[in-house]
Amino acid sequence: MLVADFDFALPETLIAQEARPRGASRLMVVDRARGTWTDAMIADLPALLAPGDLLVVNDTRVFPARLLGRRDPSGGAVECLLLARRPDGDWDALMSPGQKLPTGARVVFGAPDRAPGVELCAEIRARGDRGRRVVAFTVEGAASVDAAVDQIGHVPLPPYIRRPDTAADRARYQTVYARARGSVAAPTAGLHFDEALLAALGQRGIARAAVTLHVGYGTFKPVKAERVEDHVVDAEPYDVSRDTAAAIAAARARGGRVVAVGTTTTRALEHAAAHGGGAVPAGGGVADNYIHPGHRFAAVDALVTNFHLPKSSLLMLVAAFAGRDLIMAAYRDAVARGYHFYSYGDAMVIL
Repeated sequence: MLVADFDFALPETLIAQEARPRGASRLMVVDRARGTWTDAMIADLPALLAPGDLLVVNDTRVFPARLLGRRDPSGGAVECLLLARRPDGDWDALMSPGQKLPTGARVVFGAPDRAPGVELCAEIRARGDRGRRVVAFTVEGAASVDAAVDQIGHVPLPPYIRRPDTAADRARYQTVYARARGSVAAPTAGLHFDEALLAALGQRGIARAAVTLHVGYGTFKPVKAERVEDHVVDAEPYDVSRDTAAAIAAARARGGRVVAVGTTTTRALEHAAAHGGGAVPAGGGVADNYIHPGHRFAAVDALVTNFHLPKSSLLMLVAAFAGRDLIMAAYRDAVARGYHFYSYGDAMVIL
């Protein structure tokens, strides 16, 4: 299958730069059995699901991983995106301008307007390709590196949101049920849910459980291969609690559907099921599964998701779940109907 088969024309005006209020997004309802789609609102979701269904969300928490600083002593501007903490306490990071930061270079990060006296001093320990660096931090004016990052860091908005982050993004680019710190990108399907919608789902008899998958920068990795099967996704760590594994087993026993909120939840559940003989066992793992057409779903029965980039691995996952022809037709109609796309865009539910 060719990557070009997942392309579609998307006007830049439909790439959402601001989020609608929680609970107010448009919702496209895709019916796989009928091969049709209809328009609704995210507030209609409880009526579209059935008592006994189980909503599974990703409770990862985004941290303000984008740091702005200056080289020491030259004063040149530097931008850093923290990717993941290493076992020895150093960090994998993406640095710009990378070519000017050799091993041993020092950078000072701060935000004197928001956190006077708080600084992170970074030393480049090792170089990688395309701006990747291993960085060691010392901290001034805060109790820990994490505390300093929370005070001076910026929300790591996706590259297609072409504006600086604001104070409002600290709350809006985060799900209301976020718990476990560790992501540099939000599980964006969850951004549509507010407490009122979650309460309405509960009143309808729809249970809720959570997995944790920390979303990495690889979620934005472009597909450069010509053939779908030749792409490789970046691995991301996940955890399924005993309570969640039990809730999934109980939903299956009562004939309810497992409704995954987002592609990250889907990857975690499908990876766990692939290693659990079809059941979803409790425990942690690293999701390196690339889901594209041809995948046989073992854990997920319905999917709430956003509208994704043309030719992206996330679009291929959605097409694997609903069928390429149906999804591509629905996407083209979503463009014609003015749905908003990407992280701050509208939602789709596939039943």
